[in-house]
Amino acid sequence: MSRLAALALALLSSVLLAPVLCSARAQETLRWGADLNGGGPYVYEDERGELTGFEWDLAQWLAAGLERRAEHVYGQWDKLPQLLDRGDIDIVLNGYEWSAEREAQWPSSVPYYVYRQQLIARADDASIRDWPDLDARAGAAKKRVGVLGGSAAERYASERWGDAIELLAYDGVTNTLELVRQRQLDATVQDTPIASHYLPQFPELHSLGEPQAPGWYVIYTRRADAPLRARIDARIAEGLRDGTLRSIYARYGLWNDEQAELAKYEHAWPPASAANGAAPAPDDGPRFWSLLGRAALTTIALACLSMPIAIALGIAVAVGRAYGPRFVAWPLSGYVELLRGTPLLLQLYVIYYLLPAVGLRIPEFWAGVLGLSINYSAYEAENYRAGLGAVPRGQLEAALALGMGKYRALRRVVLPQALRIVIPPVTNDFVALFKDTSVCSVIAVVELTGMYNRLYNNHPGRVLELGLATAVLYFGMSYPVSLLARRYERRLEGQPR
Repeated sequence: MSRLAALALALLSSVLLAPVLCSARAQETLRWGADLNGGGPYVYEDERGELTGFEWDLAQWLAAGLERRAEHVYGQWDKLPQLLDRGDIDIVLNGYEWSAEREAQWPSSVPYYVYRQQLIARADDASIRDWPDLDARAGAAKKRVGVLGGSAAERYASERWGDAIELLAYDGVTNTLELVRQRQLDATVQDTPIASHYLPQFPELHSLGEPQAPGWYVIYTRRADAPLRARIDARIAEGLRDGTLRSIYARYGLWNDEQAELAKYEHAWPPASAANGAAPAPDDGPRFWSLLGRAALTTIALACLSMPIAIALGIAVAVGRAYGPRFVAWPLSGYVELLRGTPLLLQLYVIYYLLPAVGLRIPEFWAGVLGLSINYSAYEAENYRAGLGAVPRGQLEAALALGMGKYRALRRVVLPQALRIVIPPVTNDFVALFKDTSVCSVIAVVELTGMYNRLYNNHPGRVLELGLATAVLYFGMSYPVSLLARRYERRLEGQPR
C-alpha cells in the first residue's frame, strides 16, 4: 500500500471513529458546569491558585462513585443551562436553586443542600436592622437592594417587596457586597452559604434578622439522561447516610441541622406541592411584551443620549489631532488608542465600581451613558479624522484666503464636507450602539438584553418566544436609524428624497 493510500485510510478511520471515541471519552468523565466569578464557597481559587469549594469536593466524590473522572467546565452562572442544552456539560452543579420552571425544562436530582435567604447591610446603618425595615413606608425613600441576577434571592426580594424597594440585579456576589460597603446600595439579599463565606471579608457588613425562605440546591440534567440522574440521586442518598456530605459541608462551615432533612426527599422529589408550578400563567405573553417594551425604552434612552455626546467628543478629538499642536495631538492620540484598546466592559467597571473609591458615585443609568459615550467617542474620532483627511487641503486654504479664521473655516467649510463623508460609518456605529447597551446590564441597568436574560432565567420554557420578541424590538429600533441616515445622505448629495 502506498503512503498516500495509507494516509487516506488513516484519515478516513479517524473520521469514522471520532464519534465513538468522543462517546467513550464522555463516558469516562463527568463534565460539570460551574462559574468561578465570586464562586465561594461553591467553587473558587484558594491562595495557591488551586480550585476548591464544597461543590468542587462534591463533584470529585460524586464522579468517583459513578466511576468517572470529574471534569470542571467553566461557564457564566446564568448561562449554564444553555451549556447543558448544547451538550457541553453533563450536569449543572453550581448552587442552582430548584424552581418549578427549571424543573419543567431540566429535570433535577434530589437536593444536596438546604439554603435560606440572608439580609446583609452595613453595620453602621441604623435604619436597617431587620427584614421589615425595608417594607414600604409613606414618605420614605425606597431602599436600594442588590441581588445576584437570576437567583432565588432576586425572585424572593421581588415577591416580598415588589415596588417598595429599588431592586438591582448584578452578575457577581463580591461586586454587590462591595457596593453595599461603598454605600451605593443599602442592602443585599444572598443565599446563606454566600453570606457565611464572604462576610468575614467585609467587616463593615453584617447579617440581619433570621434567614428566610428555605430552598434547595439541586443538580440539573438533560431530560434524556434519566439513568445518570438516578445514579446521582442514589449517590447523594448514600452520602447523607454514611456522613460523607456532612464531612464535606463541615469542612467549609456549612453543615447545620437543616441538612439532615434532605433524607426525606430521597423518595419524594420534586415536592408534590409544586407539581403544577411550572405551568405558565395565561397572561404571561402580554406581560413579557410590556416588560421588554419598557426595557427597550431604556435601551433607546441609553443610545440616544450617548451617541450625540460621543459624536461631539469625537469631533473635538479629531480636530485636535488633525489641526492642533503636538502637545494637544499626542495626548488625544493616546486617548483614542487607550479606549479602543480596552473593552467597554472594563471601562464600565472603572466608572461604576472604582470611581466611588475616590468619592465619585454615578447612578447606574448615567454611568452607562458616560461609559458608552466615552467608549464610542474614540471610534467617532477616527471616523471624523478620516472624513477631515478626505476633504482637499485647498478647501481650508481657500477659506483662510477669504479672511476666515482657522476654526471658523473648519466649522463652516471643512466639517460640513467631512460630515457627509462619515455618515455611513457613524450610522453603523449608532446601530451597533443599540446592541452594545446590553453591556450596561452588568451595572444593573435593565435594558433590553438584561430584561431578556431575567425573563429567560425565570421562564426557561419560553426561550423561543422571548428571543423572537427581543430580536423584533432590536430590529425595530435600529432599522429606522438606517433609513433616516440614507435619507439624510441623499439630501446632502442633492438627490431626491
